Amino acid sequence: MISYAQALERLCAHVRPLAGDVCLLAAASGRVLALDVISPMDLPSFDHAAMDGYALSAKGALDAGSEHDVGGSQAAGDTATGANQRAWEIMTGAQLPAGLDTVVPVERTELLSQGHDGLPLRIRLLEPIEPGANVRLAGSDVARAERVLAAGVRIEPAHIMLLAALGIARVDVTRAPRVAIICTGKELQPDPERPLAAGHIHNSNGPYLSAALAGMGVRVLSCETVDDTADNYERAVQRGRKAGADLIISTGAVSMGRYDFVPDTLRRLGADILFHKVAMRPGKPLLAARMDDGALVVALPGTPMAVAVGFRFFIVPTLRAMQGLSSEAVLHARLDTGQQPKPGLRHFLRATLMQDAEGRLHASVAALQQPFRIRPFAEADAWVVLPEDAGDCPAGTLVQIVSMHPAASLTFMPTHVPGVTG
Repeated sequence: MISYAQALERLCAHVRPLAGDVCLLAAASGRVLALDVISPMDLPSFDHAAMDGYALSAKGALDAGSEHDVGGSQAAGDTATGANQRAWEIMTGAQLPAGLDTVVPVERTELLSQGHDGLPLRIRLLEPIEPGANVRLAGSDVARAERVLAAGVRIEPAHIMLLAALGIARVDVTRAPRVAIICTGKELQPDPERPLAAGHIHNSNGPYLSAALAGMGVRVLSCETVDDTADNYERAVQRGRKAGADLIISTGAVSMGRYDFVPDTLRRLGADILFHKVAMRPGKPLLAARMDDGALVVALPGTPMAVAVGFRFFIVPTLRAMQGLSSEAVLHARLDTGQQPKPGLRHFLRATLMQDAEGRLHASVAALQQPFRIRPFAEADAWVVLPEDAGDCPAGTLVQIVSMHPAASLTFMPTHVPGVTG
């Protein structure tokens, strides 16, 4: 049995980075950039007005009481014109007429005269205006040839806005990871619409893994339920490999019982067993292997919380490494409920979070932590992680916290993993 940090380091050492792909921007949300994005243009691409008012030249008088003839009107989208140093009515977003460099808001002017068509002809400034005021300069947001996004960034909606503003229609991304799921157990009933037979249970691990992987932008090739026979498990593994899975996740049949056939089956298939049994709770019997074609297999115990922990603390880091994602941040909270973890094991505890009046984050560990209990997991905000040498942790102890959801802002990556900080 090895430590959690050793197990994860060993697994990540066998990860193959995924190849690049070209993706339309409209379909890029959630994908990971394979190459840096360099801006093809200035943003804004021209000097323009930040508000409705009058464009002026700083070479003229900008004092309160100064009067200015208005030569014309410029709306957003109009072709730029020459102003010959006269004032120019201008709307928000409109390009500044040539020779003008300052905008005075309309409410800080007095209209002295206007034409029959309603256009202003002469104005007076009610207040002085600073040269260059209320103008958005070309390139002030992004300069041409500037790197705007780095490789390894997961594309979020805000990135889509930026890339679209730069006129970028396609981006280079890593190929979406391909994953096959195999749930073992003759007691599992995959069809929730069928009445449960005696001694059977609904398969919850498969739907959970499918949903969690889809939320990470992973391509789920298959989600199979097989009975407790080595031959059926072997055939399911081979189907996943044939479909091109980068990672095969199985649940159940990985411990030391008479029906726990996964380790021997993988060996028979020529797999290199990277480790089997990790000093952690829940999920100690977890196994990882590498097939001779490079596909990775992570075999999780079948208990629901062992699956949840295995996913968050082994599958997620593996998929991040495949996609070249940067490390997750480490966050902490104060324990509100004291813990006495068993020495030598890393504990992953379901907890709810709250913020006190001073803005400090607190974690309250659920009282019912048995690995078969799903409801506390559904009600939790985060995992509390207690390392192997944590010792007694009274209320007030500062502990690591990890979001239940890989895409959320509360994130965690363990230490001692290549390319990972923490």
